[in-house]
Amino acid sequence: MDFELTAEQKSFKSTVKSFTEKEFKPNEQILDRPEDESEEIIRRLGALKMMGIAVPVVYGGAGLDSVSYALALIEVSRWCGHIGAVMAAHSLYCFTLMASGSHEQKVEYLLPCASGEAVGCYALSEASAGSDISGIRTTAVRQGHEWVIDGKKEYVTNGGISSYCVVAAVIHDGGDGKEIRLFVLDLRATPGIRLESMNDQVDTHAFGTSGLVFEKAKVSERALLGQNDNGSGWIRSSLDMVRIGIASQSVGIGRAVLEESIKHAKTREQFGKPIGSFQAIQWKLADMATELDAAELMTLKAAWLKDNQKPFHKEAAMAKSYASDVAMRASIEGIQVFGGYDYRMKHAMERRMRDAKICQIYAGTNEIMRLLIAENLVKGT
Repeated sequence: MDFELTAEQKSFKSTVKSFTEKEFKPNEQILDRPEDESEEIIRRLGALKMMGIAVPVVYGGAGLDSVSYALALIEVSRWCGHIGAVMAAHSLYCFTLMASGSHEQKVEYLLPCASGEAVGCYALSEASAGSDISGIRTTAVRQGHEWVIDGKKEYVTNGGISSYCVVAAVIHDGGDGKEIRLFVLDLRATPGIRLESMNDQVDTHAFGTSGLVFEKAKVSERALLGQNDNGSGWIRSSLDMVRIGIASQSVGIGRAVLEESIKHAKTREQFGKPIGSFQAIQWKLADMATELDAAELMTLKAAWLKDNQKPFHKEAAMAKSYASDVAMRASIEGIQVFGGYDYRMKHAMERRMRDAKICQIYAGTNEIMRLLIAENLVKGT
């Protein structure tokens, strides 16, 4: 059993760490405000191939592995959970194209995003459909050599900053039967698509979450992903990969909480001594550190399984649910360490708590993750 990173993974992690400490630290609070664009930093990430880490070089990516992807997201989210969310959602778009796209679709729609020239998003959730994809009501009807898409998507991470989108829609076979299919399209060149802002959320603010309304939006027949395959399988496999990203995002957020809590515990004095000398505070820090180490190991294990072509469905769900729960617990305890000083909007720890909370919800709630884990246990997989 070898826990050592490869030389390539170490080098990439070091590059990401240097970049984030230089670019994110001075701008942490600025990036929290929805009125401030994150596009310049995203372009710089793209220049380092960090928007397509696990995408082959031929399609504009860095050609690295899933472990490197996880390591990068930990470092990015340690400084900025918002940009970590942008990367995770963008990667969901990229992973879907990698898995189900033809060579021509990858050249046209994946290459610009993996190279960092553009951002991609994934339109799945609706008012009646989230973890239960059978509730999708958006439809795609074939008319000649085109598909006509109608419906409304909600909670589209990156929707407000993306050029390209994968959208899940239902097609009917003429009877009572229906299938979910995936389509890829250019948001800015496709008539009939309307953006609805959703930046009033309590969680991460800077990643352009939006609704997308499709009103007789016409796309070419070449927009269909996976040819005649039902899209449900592609959705599940892509979500498995992005859950590794969200687990990584959670670990990074938790690491930031721990580092800030330790620093505060060393400098804040009460009763004539640093609060870090009190056992009550020491135990909080010890629990944070222990749980975060466990969460990171679970996350890297899931990524390693993916890289070695081994089943990782259960492990991705475990990593996502555990790491996000750990990040949330850490942020709550971090606020407790800081006390009344931190129970205010726009303080770093308050922002960490918002960043952590969304990780328990998107790409499948943690309740759903536990159902998936149990299902695999019962099946013996």
